[in-house]
Amino acid sequence: MKALICGVGGQDGAYLSRLLLEKGYEVFGTSRDAMSSSFGNLRRLGLHGKVRTLSMASNDFRSVLHTVKTSQPDEIYNLSGQSSVGLSFEQPVEAMDSIAGATLNLLEAIRFVERPIRLYNAGSSECFGDTGDMAADERTPFHPRSPYAVAKASAHWLVQNYREAYGLFACTGILFNHESPLRPERFVTQKIVRAAARIAGGSNEKLHLGNVHIQRDWGWAPEYVDAMWKMLQCKNADDYVIATGRTVSLEYFVAKAFGYFSLDWKDHVTEDPSLLRPSDILAGRANPAKAHAELGWAHMTDVDGVIALMCKAGADASISTT
Repeated sequence: MKALICGVGGQDGAYLSRLLLEKGYEVFGTSRDAMSSSFGNLRRLGLHGKVRTLSMASNDFRSVLHTVKTSQPDEIYNLSGQSSVGLSFEQPVEAMDSIAGATLNLLEAIRFVERPIRLYNAGSSECFGDTGDMAADERTPFHPRSPYAVAKASAHWLVQNYREAYGLFACTGILFNHESPLRPERFVTQKIVRAAARIAGGSNEKLHLGNVHIQRDWGWAPEYVDAMWKMLQCKNADDYVIATGRTVSLEYFVAKAFGYFSLDWKDHVTEDPSLLRPSDILAGRANPAKAHAELGWAHMTDVDGVIALMCKAGADASISTT
């Protein structure tokens, strides 16, 4: 089996590469410029050299088609595109182009080559908007509240349309937040963990955060890539919500992370209004029952485990740099 992972350099791309290599796949991975990319996450997992890297401009149909023809994959995992909700407010055109436009290019390329390629598309819980007290499932209407979420919603409907109109095996995983030590520090979870580790090591810095009362469902990224693979092994393509089913506040995450280092977060955290987004989601709740029933997938690590694993990695990283 051959797999093409678009966006192999990210958190999910690296963990998915490891999973597929363990299953005996030949894995191809793309970035915009494979010659100059460091593929740091692949290196951290000891996978550099085991994944065949290719350059691909996902917003250029000719580049996408060439890559698909070159790699001849059985499965394509679309994990590329802008990944920051906050950045999408500053670069909305790039968000739409790199997410919705790139997804359309992949769908058209699959249709053009006329081979039975199976496509996984990375969706997002951001599409649901603020769920309040309701746990979102696959039938919950979308109400995106950022350019990133609008782009992800567009990609979701493109996948569903091509599945219904052309019979493509194409599905979307509507993933809620999933974290790991491979997250860059621009993601709030890693920002919290790394700051707590530095402060525990003697730093006098203050951690600046926006609204600590937002609530999210946080899971463990290495488990979520298994759900991606399972979706492409089904008899029929469909869309699935992937989450733990447990939602906690960002304040809870902060308190637990600082508590891991025996610190009181209130002594070290400042709420900064400049970090607030033009619009944000107050609560994200999930019902992953369909994935449990049809994919046989369930999370093993809840938010407490995620925090502990990230803090351990953060502590180790802090020690290695001192």
